[in-house]
Amino acid sequence: MIGSVRGRLLDKDPGGELLIEAGGVGYRVVVAPSTLAGAGPVGDECFVYVHHHVREDASDLYGFAELDERRCFEALLSAHGVGPALALAVLSHLPPDELRRAVAADDAAALELVPGIGAKTSKRMVLDLKSRLGAPDVAGAAAVAAAGDGAGSAVAEVRAALSQMGFAPVEIREAMAAVTIEAARDAEADTGALLRVALQELGPR
Repeated sequence: MIGSVRGRLLDKDPGGELLIEAGGVGYRVVVAPSTLAGAGPVGDECFVYVHHHVREDASDLYGFAELDERRCFEALLSAHGVGPALALAVLSHLPPDELRRAVAADDAAALELVPGIGAKTSKRMVLDLKSRLGAPDVAGAAAVAAAGDGAGSAVAEVRAALSQMGFAPVEIREAMAAVTIEAARDAEADTGALLRVALQELGPR
């Protein structure tokens, strides 16, 4: 089973694929936009951690710049109804720390920002991932989870509101980091107060 590939980068497909030559063999590796952007220019050495996904009709490689991304990808694949394309889409919107924070806080709305994931699927994914993802690196996530249903619900409502207002996923992630910290500090904070924190973080945009 292939676990990583190091070699010369022969091509970068804007559609999300790297062609890496290693030992005289060219490996086609499907990657997220962030990995594609960080791969460097064609001709340079390239290294990616790899998940080798084997099916009856295909054998595909999925590459990641960080080992933790691969681990989260594999955890996502173990969730009910999640295939490689959807798992990669989740990591494109929610990096590992953000994904762990959302799971720890029961923030299914965070997953609903990913195209193709609805309310029912997101809630099932959160339940499946709780036993498969490690504790979040950000201490605030655990605090929000411990604060009770009120704090978790308010955080989810703020995320949904920002999405409805048209903010991009990357902007929402930035704002939600501040919201999570505030919710952990003040367990009584309601949706309106947390939304003000988010909008202050985003500034005039």
